Amino acid sequence: MTTVPAPEAASIVIPVEPRQPTRRRYLMCPPTYFTVEYSINPWMDPDRPVDTDLAVRQWTALKETYERLGHTVELIDPEPGLPDMVFAANSGTVIDGRVLGARFRAPQRTPEAELFRRWFLARGYRDVVMPGSINEAEGDFAWTGRVLLAGTGFRTDPGAHAEAQEVLGVPVISLRLVDPRYYHLDTALFVLTEAGPADSAQIAYYPDAFSLGSQRVLRRLFPDAVIATEADAACLGLNGVSDGLDVVLPWEATDLATQLKERGYLPVHVDISELRKSGGGPKCCTLEIRPASPEFTAVVAFQRTVRSSG
Repeated sequence: MTTVPAPEAASIVIPVEPRQPTRRRYLMCPPTYFTVEYSINPWMDPDRPVDTDLAVRQWTALKETYERLGHTVELIDPEPGLPDMVFAANSGTVIDGRVLGARFRAPQRTPEAELFRRWFLARGYRDVVMPGSINEAEGDFAWTGRVLLAGTGFRTDPGAHAEAQEVLGVPVISLRLVDPRYYHLDTALFVLTEAGPADSAQIAYYPDAFSLGSQRVLRRLFPDAVIATEADAACLGLNGVSDGLDVVLPWEATDLATQLKERGYLPVHVDISELRKSGGGPKCCTLEIRPASPEFTAVVAFQRTVRSSG
């Protein structure tokens, strides 16, 4: 009797759905006056030398990376005496063409908010609202396509979350940060793919930056999230920018890059080592301008017509 060996079990390969990038519009500010002359987060040490020219070169490489990927980059002029103005993400949240400005906790950064408000008004934005609560904009707000994830704990007040919901007209999910190294939401979490009509959003985050309750919320909302390691978080690897395919992140975030490749994303590495001396990375330098959709524009036009005729 001849025994026929059983065939080896075939390895199961789960196909990755091809990802598609979406072209984005960003607002950035050159780090012409960048330095570290005060400390408002654990990354900042005024006694540590800063090379402003190197910061400019790194920022320029980041801007050119966005442009090479097909994105539009607009600029706001830097202002002497405002070394952190390069971190444009902290100065506004724009969804469907509506702008919710910023109100900074640190007095050193307070003047930045007015400069960004003027920039939007000068370019024809009609719905520009300045917050009443401390609100550090996309530093603590992350739009998923369906809900706005909102951080608190160190900078943005919880009251700013309700204000954002009223001004922007989107549902808001509050998340509490507990590790001072990750003082803004955008240092511990970013959106990889926004939700579509039939697809859920996907995010990457570092669980230990959040309270236990917020960790449970994130697991419930995003069961397929990419979970970053401590090393990824420690180099501000989660301060990344994704267009749904290409993910711009610090070159040191190697474990995160490997996970992203396995999920079908294309990591694009940049060097932000000098800007990191102030606690910033790619996302900190990048305010996303999300224009109004045609449907939203039609609704707003109708509402204005009704008000003017009433």
